[in-house]
Amino acid sequence: MQEVNKSPVVTTPTLAISGAIATICLTNPKYANRLSPNDLAVIRAHLDAVNQNENVLVLRFIAQGKYFCSGYDISSLAAESAPSSLYFGETIDLIEQARPVTIAAINGGVYGGGTDLCLACDFRIGSTATNMFMPAAKLGLHFYPGGMVRYITRLGLNHAKRLFLTSEKIEAAKMFEIGFLTELVAPNELDLRVENLTNQLASMAPLALIGIKKHLNLIARGQVDTAAITEAVLLTERSQDIKEGAAAWKEKRPAKFKDE
Repeated sequence: MQEVNKSPVVTTPTLAISGAIATICLTNPKYANRLSPNDLAVIRAHLDAVNQNENVLVLRFIAQGKYFCSGYDISSLAAESAPSSLYFGETIDLIEQARPVTIAAINGGVYGGGTDLCLACDFRIGSTATNMFMPAAKLGLHFYPGGMVRYITRLGLNHAKRLFLTSEKIEAAKMFEIGFLTELVAPNELDLRVENLTNQLASMAPLALIGIKKHLNLIARGQVDTAAITEAVLLTERSQDIKEGAAAWKEKRPAKFKDE
């Protein structure tokens, strides 16, 4: 009997770009979409591609299977050639700093560094099937700096302490209550809500959308670059975006923004 050649199973994160929308998909459901050093290198390459594509206004993170992401592949730390978990944190910092507006579509459980991947995104839409916990203290691993800042700036000090120091598992309703999730929907509504939000964001004026996202994140970290914000204001005032936006508002029609 002739042996049938099967296509290799893709387990590294994939990138798809369609117009103004980019999607990174975590494709290792067998291992709860944990991220190895190689996966992190692939994500960095995807981020580079997205950041260099000025047409992209929205970047979505989605996942296959029951879990969204179980964080860093801790077993890789046993290998002498593996980078520190700081490499994971630096990669998540790059997600926070990504040029487009980012959305995490959280379909299931999210643990450890996976929770920080979500917090690095601008919008975090979760289904009622999701849950989370942060096991760093239980594992004996100190968390990296960027993630600790995100926990505090997104959730507040008291919630950050509770999650980090107790490793307590919480369910979707509590995740929404403390601000981990920006929206909570039924599992069968997740894809549609993410699609609607994606389209809403992609319809905004590009210069204002990208600039405001960047500076809101910086301000949350206590970095108020008044000169850069002033320059961005003046740039939008001279742009075709403001002309089209004002005309569309007056004519009561959707704006049709073009590349600068």
